[in-house]
Amino acid sequence: MMSAALALPLLAAIVAGPANTPDPGASLSKGGPPSALPAEIRDIAPPIDVFPYPLWMIILAACIAAAVLGVIVWLLVRRIRRRPPPPPLTPRQVALRALEALRAQAPVMDPYAFSIAVSDVLRAYIGAAYGLHARRQTSPEFLAAISSHPNFSDADRSLLGSFLERCDLIKFAHVDADAGDSEKLLERALAFAQGGPS
Repeated sequence: MMSAALALPLLAAIVAGPANTPDPGASLSKGGPPSALPAEIRDIAPPIDVFPYPLWMIILAACIAAAVLGVIVWLLVRRIRRRPPPPPLTPRQVALRALEALRAQAPVMDPYAFSIAVSDVLRAYIGAAYGLHARRQTSPEFLAAISSHPNFSDADRSLLGSFLERCDLIKFAHVDADAGDSEKLLERALAFAQGGPS
């Protein structure tokens, strides 16, 4: 059996470890650099932006996008060109638009000039809708032509007769006329155009 005097130093040696093991912090505390670290420590470099796709892939994607856009534009243009044009206006629509445009001129336009304008619109409508040469005929010639025409009713003949008579009085007899007379002429022309053929 080992005596207590010998056991204590042995136990202390085991706890302390080997005597010749170097202390890693000893060299740092003495001021010298450790043998495993570099002589100079540099800062960490900032991150570098690296584009994740190669140049050829970018060019290919741009070409595909341009091709798709070109096809879309071509299809839109083709569709617009193939769209049928709107149907032409009928003689009635042309006359009604022209007469409505003249409505704003009735209060300010000279009754003489207004009667000529309204008469021209109505004669153009009759020529286009009925195939008559109304613009080249005098009022008596026109009234004689429609007297036996099957497409004109007695009410049409009476309306056109009073319209042309009033126009002739203003144009040729130079009777006194005002904006009220212009309005009456316009209403008679509108009544005939609205009731006539399209």
